[in-house]
Amino acid sequence: MQKFPLWRVIFSGTASGAENMAIDSAILQAIATHQSPPTLRLYAWEPACLSLGVSQLSHEAHLEEIAKNGWQIVRRPSGGRAILHTRELTYALLASETDPVMDGGIIASYRRISQGLLTALEAMGVAASNEGTVPEGAHKQLPVCFEVPSDYEIVANGKKLIGSAQVRKQGVVLQHGSLPLYGDIGEICSALRFEHEIERAETAVRVRQRATTLEAVLGYTPTWQATAEQVQAGLAHALDVQFELGALNAYEEELAQTLRVEKFGNPEYTFRR
Repeated sequence: MQKFPLWRVIFSGTASGAENMAIDSAILQAIATHQSPPTLRLYAWEPACLSLGVSQLSHEAHLEEIAKNGWQIVRRPSGGRAILHTRELTYALLASETDPVMDGGIIASYRRISQGLLTALEAMGVAASNEGTVPEGAHKQLPVCFEVPSDYEIVANGKKLIGSAQVRKQGVVLQHGSLPLYGDIGEICSALRFEHEIERAETAVRVRQRATTLEAVLGYTPTWQATAEQVQAGLAHALDVQFELGALNAYEEELAQTLRVEKFGNPEYTFRR
């Protein structure tokens, strides 16, 4: 099989929510204007941050509890429901819509990317599948991303392990994905607003029943770096791409700083819906 063009991989480490979303958006624009190659970016969040999907209503966030815990809130450029980013590996995969990895539309690209994630998990000893089905009685308009799996998201031991969301703009595809490494998967319910506390408690129970962490599946606590390297290797193998270690270029760095201040760190944008 012919190798696709060289991809860049960036191991970013930790950053704030606004910084992370600004960087991903800057890379998207750089690819759209032919100033950057297709990119896999792997990163974490510090401090913990609740991210809302691009169209999600901000009143679903419990701002007082978020502030009390020292967490942040940001609006993602990608879709999906709320995620509390803490103790996790996040990936951002960005390429032109014409790239063979992204060709064929949303479902086809989801299928390819999920196969790469499955390859990475298999190398770590995780038996997982991408045949996620919505539990009986559940619906996809719930505020918590990890409460139900969607098509081609990753399930292990019958529970959602990796949640992903995709956006296509300016001829570029951005797919975000979240892999919880360890900790309480139901903690997100503290960051969301419910009419009654009993509803919060019941939702937290459902999340713990329907979602899991890599630690719970493996039986030990994985490191961020080792997991990131496995994800890179799995995607490289399944997508038949070659990754070259890289960093943001000057254009991306400058644009990311602007986007962090004017967009993703701006409450007017975060709470616009």
